[in-house]
This record gives sequence, structure tokens and C-alpha cells, in this order.
Amino acid sequence: MSAASPESARIYTAALIVIGDEILSGRTHDKNIAQIASWLGVQGIRLREVRVVPDVTEAIVEAVNALRVRNDYLFTTGGIGPTHDDITVDAIAQALGVPVVVHEEARAILEAYYTSKGSTLTEARLRMARVPEGAGLIPNRYSGAPGIQWGNIYIMAGVPHITAGMLDALTGSLEGGAPVLSATLGCWVGESEIADLLASTEKAFAGVQIGSYPFFRDGKTGVNFVIRSTDAEELAACTTQLTQDLAAQGHHAIEGGI
Repeated sequence: MSAASPESARIYTAALIVIGDEILSGRTHDKNIAQIASWLGVQGIRLREVRVVPDVTEAIVEAVNALRVRNDYLFTTGGIGPTHDDITVDAIAQALGVPVVVHEEARAILEAYYTSKGSTLTEARLRMARVPEGAGLIPNRYSGAPGIQWGNIYIMAGVPHITAGMLDALTGSLEGGAPVLSATLGCWVGESEIADLLASTEKAFAGVQIGSYPFFRDGKTGVNFVIRSTDAEELAACTTQLTQDLAAQGHHAIEGGI
């Protein structure tokens, strides 16, 4: 096994606040949690917690102030559009103790965008140029309205494909540790039958985490194991050892999962 350097051993963490009454009501199914978690993993950052809050200023303020101080990064999605209930910018500015201002670069971007569409920058649309004072912008190649960055807070749209574009624009710009690598094994076995084996395997490989995901299919019980590590050699060694130990107990592990 290769030894991790002090830099790669540093674990960078992020939290996500999903903002919107439509998520909590069930009218809209959130797709951003999975895509942000996956993107963060590639950047070497662990998504440690997610909170879903309504379009209520007090709830947003409390969540922002709680999560931004115990994580390296905080992401928010939703509530930065042109309508009266898009209160995310105002709430985050309140949490930070700074005023809301119109970002002149954001104004220019929006004006150019709507002019190119044969339209104008109305007062409602100008709301999307409002930021907490001192903020920078996150490019948005889809709808003109940029995302917002203030310190370690990244304020993004709630529409998944726009969120994805903003993540693309941020790729490589955040400091992170070693990317999290993973391997998957599937096995037709009851989870309780191999619980002790999983515990002993994870203990033997200190830099590895093993997730166990049972399922019932075709009248049979099975489990998929997702093995994660920032060290490729340790990941491979653990995967090989678990495969051999399952075989020793009479269980055939299928690479890639079932």
C-alpha cells in the first residue's frame, strides 16, 4: 500500500442547502444532490451534509450560518430567480451581515443576454443581478443569470442543467484533497451473513470505507458493496481481499455489482 502524503490526507468537506417549498412539497424531485455530490468527489471534496429548507428567510439564515462554519465549502441551490419568492440572496446577505447590491458585471451580462433575445432587462430580471456585497460571479452559459460566490459560499440556480453548467465553470477552481475512487462488488447473499466479514475487512484497510446496499430481486436476496478510498492501491487490495474472503465462504462476488 502506498502511504498518503500530508496534503492528500487532508479531507475537504462541503455542505449543500437545497432551497425551495416545491422540493419539500414533493412537486419537484431534486436532482442536484446527486450531481453535486459526484462533482465534489472528483474535486477531492466530500459532501458531508445536506439540508432542505423552505423559502423562509429565517430557515435559510440559520442553515447558512450553521453549515458554512463547519465545512470548507457551502453550496446552495434554488431561489435566485426573478420572482418575489426568490429570497435566497437577501437571506444569505442577512446571514453574512452585508447589504444586497446590484453587481454591475451581472447587470451587463443580463442586459447583453436579453438584448440578444430581442428583449429588455426589466426590473424583475434585474433582481438576478443582485448579490451580497463583496460577491463574485459564477458563469452561466445557459440563461445569462450568473451564480454567486461569496467567501466559501457558492449560490447556484435550482434548475439541474443550469446547476451542472455552473459546476462545470467551477471545475478545478476549488482546493480539494485526493479524489475519492470507488469499486463495486455484487453478491447473492444476505447482508447479515457477511456483516462480520465487512467489519473486519474495513478495519484491516484503514483508508477504505465499504458501503453495503442490500436488495431483493428475482426472488433472491443480494448485496452490492461500494468500496471507496483516495488511494488506488489500497482500493484494489481491499477489493481483491474482499472478493477472496467472500469466495472462501462460498459466495461469488461479481465485479461492477448486480
